[in-house]
Amino acid sequence: MDLIRRLFTAALVAGVLSGTAASVVQQATTVPLILEAEKYEVVTPPPAADGHQHGPVREVGEGVPTSAGEAIQRVGLTIAANLLTGVAYALLLGAAILLAGRPVDARRGLVWGMGGFVAVSLAPSFGLPPELPGMAGAELELRQLWWLAAAAGAGAGMLALAFARNRAVIAAGVLAAALPHVLGAPHPESAEGAVPPALAAHFVAQSLGCAALFWAILGASCGWLMGGLAGAAEPRAAALPQAGAR
Repeated sequence: MDLIRRLFTAALVAGVLSGTAASVVQQATTVPLILEAEKYEVVTPPPAADGHQHGPVREVGEGVPTSAGEAIQRVGLTIAANLLTGVAYALLLGAAILLAGRPVDARRGLVWGMGGFVAVSLAPSFGLPPELPGMAGAELELRQLWWLAAAAGAGAGMLALAFARNRAVIAAGVLAAALPHVLGAPHPESAEGAVPPALAAHFVAQSLGCAALFWAILGASCGWLMGGLAGAAEPRAAALPQAGAR
């Protein structure tokens, strides 16, 4: 029970730190790009007076938010989402560290965090890069399923390479990481979109940079907190044989 409590404490602190840092960086990097892309979103007009539905039109105008209240609301929702995401990922990362049973500190935690970045952000981006509003995309459910397979496969592959000693297990991990990319990610029939390609490419780079920072802070802080807790328990465990010897 004490172990679970300590895990939740470390995950809460690491998630808040990483989510806060990501929120600050996003306001200066990806958020302006999202607002710029929203100027190019395709909007379907209402039916004309003759009762016929005409094709969608591209509205190039002012980006949102349109008021200070909406801007504050969007910033608040972004921060809340990042904090919740940080805590959730920190719980998963902390559980994986405990199951691995290896000593951890801030430096080793950083390595774990970079592994999380590769699994959750970098590996899936080869098939489904981060998208801006107004970009063409396949059905959401198909993209979510493919992302889940790519992230889980990449995570399994890295864990197998790092900890497995059986060649069959290592081969299975590598196969799990490669299979989603071999099958291919779901894409729309037409990749045509209103967002300029240069803006989309810039967004991909900025998004991956923010994700790398997020996972670096999450992994390092989680490793530091869990390592400190583990170190504090070692003296008590070491004292038991001495007491028994008397």
